[in-house]
Amino acid sequence: MHSKSFLAAALLAPATVSAQLNELAVRAGLKYFGTALREGAINNDQQYARILGDTREFGQLVPENGQKWDATQPNRGQFNFQSGDITANTAKRNGQGLRCHTLVWYSQLPGWVSSGSWNRQTLESVMKTHIDNVMGHYKGQCYAWDVVNEAVDDNGNWRDNVFLRVFNTDYLPLSFRLAKAADPDTKLYYNDYNLEYNQGKTDRAVELVKIVQEAGAPIDGVGFQGHLIVGSTPTRQQLATVLRRFTSLGVEVAYTELDIRHSRLPASSQASIQQGNDYANVVGSCLDVPGCVGVTVWSFTDKYSWIPETFQGEGDALIYDRNFNKKPAWSSISSVLAAAATQTASSVPTSTSVPPVTTTFSTVVTTAPPTSASTTSTTSSSAVPVPEQTRWGQCGGIGWSGPTRCQSPWTCTKLNDWYHQCL
Repeated sequence: MHSKSFLAAALLAPATVSAQLNELAVRAGLKYFGTALREGAINNDQQYARILGDTREFGQLVPENGQKWDATQPNRGQFNFQSGDITANTAKRNGQGLRCHTLVWYSQLPGWVSSGSWNRQTLESVMKTHIDNVMGHYKGQCYAWDVVNEAVDDNGNWRDNVFLRVFNTDYLPLSFRLAKAADPDTKLYYNDYNLEYNQGKTDRAVELVKIVQEAGAPIDGVGFQGHLIVGSTPTRQQLATVLRRFTSLGVEVAYTELDIRHSRLPASSQASIQQGNDYANVVGSCLDVPGCVGVTVWSFTDKYSWIPETFQGEGDALIYDRNFNKKPAWSSISSVLAAAATQTASSVPTSTSVPPVTTTFSTVVTTAPPTSASTTSTTSSSAVPVPEQTRWGQCGGIGWSGPTRCQSPWTCTKLNDWYHQCL
């Protein structure tokens, strides 16, 4: 719908945007623009390490695999932090923030856990020991921990795993309580993929947040992994609507593992343009929602992407190509961030550089500002013009704070409780 006008801006971006992505993201009001770190590459590829360590480009790192259960406690009672420390030490050395990933997950779980014979007492002891040791090792270093990962399956049902079989959904608040006790000062997240489509899986994730909250357990955020497909990514407005479903519950949100893959390779020039537009919509949706704190790409170069290993014949999902050249997707993201940074420039001190993002991020406000249907003036008899939404734009729904009237001849049509659209 917007590809022609946006494409022109995106393709011109390298000539007009001199700052890097994290600089622009911070200027635009986000806490960071980050990337996952592939542990096997950082010490063997100097160009990869140089770009990853540039705080102008990436203000935050997350380990791709090094903090998962099979890496940190492959055998019961035997902890190994060598792989996880690669990312933590890199972030510390560079002055970058650190997201930590992940504690309670059905995958990459050692067989001694997944196949063990447990009751509630014994499995809780195992969970506590693991969380205490892993979070204790990284205590004070992590902006956020993904406490529970992927607890909902693709059909919107609770995902079968050893924790669900022993505790039912009680394992959800239990995990967050244990995490809070282990490190009271880090943000505690639920993290999952395909929440972006606002369907049954999203509904179940909303239920998950409520289960944790109603049990009196702490939960600070929801991570949208953002493993998306070129041409099938929701619009900016649709994505923002889904984010607001969660911020309205009082938690912050972030895109935590963003990549947008081509389903067919090699990608055409038009597909690359579409990929750029899709990336812009995702990043733009975060900018649109108070309480969306940042964006993390799941690695930044196609040279080190998990996609080809998992989805045969698909890939080229990231913002740098295999030779570390910036792709149209990079330009599209930088254009969106630059536009938002320009809008907020009057409140940001003029400077030639932006300090690197650190783990001492300030608290974010997750509630949307109050809205009113109209505004009147006591000094004028003329009413303030009411803004109108363009065709295809969002015009209503729970948590929506934008225009509710459509430009003629379009009508604001309710698609669901969370999304009304000018059609």
